[in-house]
Amino acid sequence: MKPIHSLISAGILIASTASTASTSDLALQFKDVFDFRYAQNTVLSDDGQFLTFSAQPYRGDSEGHVYNLTTNQLIAKVPNGKKPQINKSATWVAFTQTPSLLNNETASKKEKKKLPKNLVLINTQTKQQHTFHNLADYQLSDDGQWLAYREKETAEDKSKVKADQPSIKTDKKDKAYQLVIINLNNDSTVRIEQVGKYEISPSSQGVLFNQLSKDGSKNRINFIDLSDLKQHSLFDEPGITISQIAWHPQGNTVAFYQGNYVNEDTRRRHYQLTLWNAPNNTTQNITNPDTWLSGKTAKIQWSEDGKRLYFENRPALEAKSTPLKYHDQASLTDIDTIRAHKGLQIWHNEDPEIKPREIKTWEKTNKHRHYQAVYHLNGQRIVQLTDEKTPHVKLNTNAQYLLASNDQPHLKQIMYKGFYDDYYAVKVANGNKRLIIKEAPFRPSLSPTGKHAVYFKNKQVWLKELHTQKESPLTHAIHNAIFANDKHDYPQPQPGYGFAGWQQDGSIVYVYSKYDIWAFNVNSQQAKRLTQGKETQTQYRVKVLDKNKVGFTNNDTLILSAHNLENKQTHIAKLALGNNQVTTVLAEKARFDVVKKAKNADKFLFTKQTYHQFPDYWQTDTHFKTPQKVTTLNPQISNFAWGQKPELVQYKGYNGEDLQGVLIKPAGYKKGDKLPVVIYFYRYMSQRMYHFPKMELNHRPNFPMFTSNGYALFLPDIRFEIGKPGPSSTQTMINAAQKLIDMGIAHPDKIGLQGHSWAGYQSAFMVTQTDMFKAVVSGAPVSNMTSAYSGIRLKSGLARQFQYETGQSRIGKTLVEAPELYIENSPVFFADKVNTPILIMFGDEDGAVPWQEGIQYYLALRRHDKNAIFLQYEGEPHHLKQFPNQLDFSIRMMEYFDHHLKGMPAAKWINHGEAYKAE
Repeated sequence: MKPIHSLISAGILIASTASTASTSDLALQFKDVFDFRYAQNTVLSDDGQFLTFSAQPYRGDSEGHVYNLTTNQLIAKVPNGKKPQINKSATWVAFTQTPSLLNNETASKKEKKKLPKNLVLINTQTKQQHTFHNLADYQLSDDGQWLAYREKETAEDKSKVKADQPSIKTDKKDKAYQLVIINLNNDSTVRIEQVGKYEISPSSQGVLFNQLSKDGSKNRINFIDLSDLKQHSLFDEPGITISQIAWHPQGNTVAFYQGNYVNEDTRRRHYQLTLWNAPNNTTQNITNPDTWLSGKTAKIQWSEDGKRLYFENRPALEAKSTPLKYHDQASLTDIDTIRAHKGLQIWHNEDPEIKPREIKTWEKTNKHRHYQAVYHLNGQRIVQLTDEKTPHVKLNTNAQYLLASNDQPHLKQIMYKGFYDDYYAVKVANGNKRLIIKEAPFRPSLSPTGKHAVYFKNKQVWLKELHTQKESPLTHAIHNAIFANDKHDYPQPQPGYGFAGWQQDGSIVYVYSKYDIWAFNVNSQQAKRLTQGKETQTQYRVKVLDKNKVGFTNNDTLILSAHNLENKQTHIAKLALGNNQVTTVLAEKARFDVVKKAKNADKFLFTKQTYHQFPDYWQTDTHFKTPQKVTTLNPQISNFAWGQKPELVQYKGYNGEDLQGVLIKPAGYKKGDKLPVVIYFYRYMSQRMYHFPKMELNHRPNFPMFTSNGYALFLPDIRFEIGKPGPSSTQTMINAAQKLIDMGIAHPDKIGLQGHSWAGYQSAFMVTQTDMFKAVVSGAPVSNMTSAYSGIRLKSGLARQFQYETGQSRIGKTLVEAPELYIENSPVFFADKVNTPILIMFGDEDGAVPWQEGIQYYLALRRHDKNAIFLQYEGEPHHLKQFPNQLDFSIRMMEYFDHHLKGMPAAKWINHGEAYKAE
């Protein structure tokens, strides 16, 4: 491997972004967290000249930012600017300007829906800003000459409109507003009333739109020619409507679905896929196979080269049954009519899915289920790509072969075994399918040529020649590399490390081992190691920057993430496929991430972060020799006593395995100080060594809030023993905490635990086995595995049995097979052994863990007169979402630890609770 590219480049990074601990004495307070900003909805222009995003504080108003990357300057700010877009020529940056936080918080639920949004355009050359009020939605032309947006009516406008009963009703969610089309070169404007869907052509030839009359009788599909602003009607028909529009990449032809509101049954309404050629003014209907049609939710998308139009269809639905209603005296006693009003769901053992899951799947997917088809312009033919037997496909419109899957035969076993699929290769040209593998828990990778596929099975990577269906183990002869994930500690098949991709001609597949990237020739099945990560315990992975890329060529240079599993630093490297040369280009005691590449330019964005350094954006070219820092979103970090530099601590796991944890000492720490320590954990945590902490308040501790206020924070790794998740995590935690005591860091009587969900369970169990910890905050814990085993994950509708038999809870057997394991790992059965104060937190609409699990544990502890407090946050899911509750819990967590670990006076609620009062 080559050394780091240059000391000069490294020096630039070090000098400009030194990550030394702050020397400030200012302790972080909860209100300070509100001001920390993160970049959201980041967009890099295709030419690499402009960067934009919304700078969103944890609590406060967002601000839209626009940067000129040529001058590396911030050129525009937009108050409350969100969801930015840059048109293709990069002449305009657009922001949706939303209501302020104050307006949102002071408005009623009904008033919030009426708060206006604006559109703000920034001219990237002049930096001038233009505001357009009462925005519904908008589009910019690729060349930047045209803006089209729909303008919502004001309250005054609505009062002038007489509400006549329409003869043809539009769907409730299909809103019609005034369409405003503006020539941004000269500000000439056209206004068109009552417009639904609309789309500007890429060539700025014109705008296709659907005009909806108020009574539905004069609905039209129109086109306005932007060269002379004349309108042309394609279809003029009562009730006609459009659901989707997609212009051809070259802009002369447009595809759209047209339906008609005359059919009020939205699910059964047919939408005709139509092509219209603008220059020739000709239309063509794309006819679905017999008994198949496209519904309202069907999508359309062109391939990048414009040769194929991808669309969706489905078999025609059965006629809607007419419900029996009470209509006369006799119907009141009619048995069938009475029973038609029953409220009933039948759960049957032969159902593929249990009823709650079936209902969730129906509402989310199956109610409007469509399948993928493609129309080939050359040959004018339709090819069906998926159907009931292979309903799912991973769509890449540039690919000639697609990976399709079918989970239907395996739905029943989800409740106890997990997710499995049958996988197929689908040829886009004719829809032919070839089996890759059946009942697979891991997704295979398909060759761009469709000749081969690879998948992980029985701890090996297998290659299948799809024509002959012959499979061969690719990795069985390689004894100096690990291809099966050795961190996997679940009672289920061991996964591999995945695949990096294929050579475009299908001759080579790139496979990940634990550390390295391997190139396998599919014909000779010979392997070549392309990186040398094993020697330094560095894990190389390809950074995918173009999700539509089908395969690699010898001219490609791949961007790699290089994560060292020992010291946790993440560097950036390049791999030149032409000569297989690896070059490290960014390296420090930090974490680097390449986040974007400009589509048509040699411009990359990357971030660099440490515990003390926020991951601001940097820009560079493909050489990475002269990186420039672009943003400084949170300069206030330097004002606070953030804490010491994190350090790695080594200790032993349950079976004596070597594990690591991240220790962060508080600001002002002096050697010999014995500290209060809060341990936050889940599973593996040491990879966070160089992560900037999330500056938010939620179900977990805010790290700098603790390290800035006298606490040490410890993030330990835990590896679990199958059948013994509770005992194995407990012993590991004891070992980790004892190591901190032996190091002279942790005061033995001032160590607390905080965990949520799976870690909430662990912390709840640990205090039944040891008195080592002096206070525990346990969020959303399972306390009784015997009851939780046959519970329901209400958010997904899934039975919870798979979590115990093959999943996270790691029992590995059914409740009938091993009831003793379920009992031995359940905190509720050992509540009498708890001597540690415990604070339990749940949202009472938790969709992952039944909140009754918290009640069970609290009641058991209460029965044995233990020091237990239960926080029930009303209307909250598995993780707190409402800001007042996030803040409240964070404050209570700190107060709880302050009292039990620091000896500070207890807040009133800790000693006395809070009485229920309602006016």
